[in-house]
Amino acid sequence: MIPLAITPGDPGGIGPDLCIQAAIDGELEGVVIADPEIIKRRADILGLPVSIMDADHYNPERSQGVIYVDPVAAADPTNQPGISDPINAGYCLQSIEHALHGIQEQRFRALVTGPVNKATIRDGGYDSFTGHTEFLRDFFGLSEVVMMLASTDCRVALVTTHLPLAEVPMAISQQRVERVASVVINAFSEVFRIPQPRIHVLGLNPHAGEDGHLGREEIEIIRPALEALRTRHPNVHIEGPLPADTAFTPDLRAQADCHIAMYHDQGLPVVKYQGFGDSVNITLGLPIVRTSVDHGTALNLAGKGLASTGGLIAAIREANRLTTPIA
Repeated sequence: MIPLAITPGDPGGIGPDLCIQAAIDGELEGVVIADPEIIKRRADILGLPVSIMDADHYNPERSQGVIYVDPVAAADPTNQPGISDPINAGYCLQSIEHALHGIQEQRFRALVTGPVNKATIRDGGYDSFTGHTEFLRDFFGLSEVVMMLASTDCRVALVTTHLPLAEVPMAISQQRVERVASVVINAFSEVFRIPQPRIHVLGLNPHAGEDGHLGREEIEIIRPALEALRTRHPNVHIEGPLPADTAFTPDLRAQADCHIAMYHDQGLPVVKYQGFGDSVNITLGLPIVRTSVDHGTALNLAGKGLASTGGLIAAIREANRLTTPIA
């Protein structure tokens, strides 16, 4: 089976540490898209003995203590741990593009991404960058992709992603809710192999608007969108709009294959509280499988040997699961 492509992310963050430690533990199942000098320098700082080999020699039977690298040159491979340097902003994005081209050329079968610093990339001259999800959408020329975080027993997809909270209400429309939910439904059928998913959709306002007394988005936008979706997908169970403060109780969580939240900090804190470090960020609606860690660059931990590999290993395992044919 052809390997996964793994991008470590910001060279000043913990991404290189995670790849190195995962390799030591025999859990780095894939090819790392990076500047080999960055990996070598970080391994020296960590005092971890790893062998760096060219991706052309990839051998899944010989993975413990080995990092297979498909090289991309960094502007500054001496980037010290703990420093997110805008000079390497282009390198971060070039690594992702290199991995994507490799998937298109069938050299890799899925993408696993490490954390990047959005502010650093913007400071490096890429003003429109708002995150991996939007970058991947634009790379493939798509109108809609969906960000979803998944833990062991909870999945949350988002109608809006990296927006200031003040801009969220204006970004929510009936058409957008319908598009996002349709992407989720199709992904669950085609990728997760759940043809009739149970979808719980949250309201925007407290108490889901309290029949219009606390906001009218539920009445004027979300309910009509859900009615249209139920007509379009009669075999899919669609519940909502639900009050967000009670939607994630254990009983209700067990009744849903996926929750759809209206905005980032409405749904993701629940997943991260439940499974931070082991949950996985998955982009739905792409022509490829992309998974990611659920955390940031953790600059304060970089180069110290303190970062947990749980998130990276979970992302690798999920990418493997989603790209392994059913026997």
